[in-house]
Amino acid sequence: MKIIVGLGNPGEKYAYTYHNVGFLTLDIIANALGVRFEKNECDSLTGAANAGGTRVLLAKPQTFMNLSGRAVSRLLGWYKVPLSDLLVIYDDIDIEKGTFRFRERGSAGTHNGMRDIIASVGSGDFARLRIGTGKVPENIPLVSYVLMNMTDPDRAAIGGAAKEAADKAIEWLTKTNGPQR
Repeated sequence: MKIIVGLGNPGEKYAYTYHNVGFLTLDIIANALGVRFEKNECDSLTGAANAGGTRVLLAKPQTFMNLSGRAVSRLLGWYKVPLSDLLVIYDDIDIEKGTFRFRERGSAGTHNGMRDIIASVGSGDFARLRIGTGKVPENIPLVSYVLMNMTDPDRAAIGGAAKEAADKAIEWLTKTNGPQR
């Protein structure tokens, strides 16, 4: 089994904010795989499917962004999934808007949700997809920027990157790396 976690904040109020790009990307993946988020477990809204012979759990932590580690560590423990079978998708202000980066491992950078995940699981040795939301405008505090609704042009650019990132996540998911549980 593999787990793909999209980071965001629960609730309609945050649905189209810059900080919810992980949730939005996970929705694209869910649509492609025919997954419905029907279960509340381990502090997450989850849905499962098979893709290319691999069982996958898609999860949206419901703990709010800065406490994402609690949900991720509970999911890994409950399903007994190693870090090598975890992919986390999230927004990144340090990446150009409308682009994304995939890494097999790394640090949290400036992202508090990722800091909490790494602290909770004890390692940064898991895959991540970072979707660029661009630099914070000079006159707006960081917390205000990530929690504001995306502008229409940004929504189009970031939505395009989210679609490409979703394709990369599905590629990661179906990549063979030994027997899958």
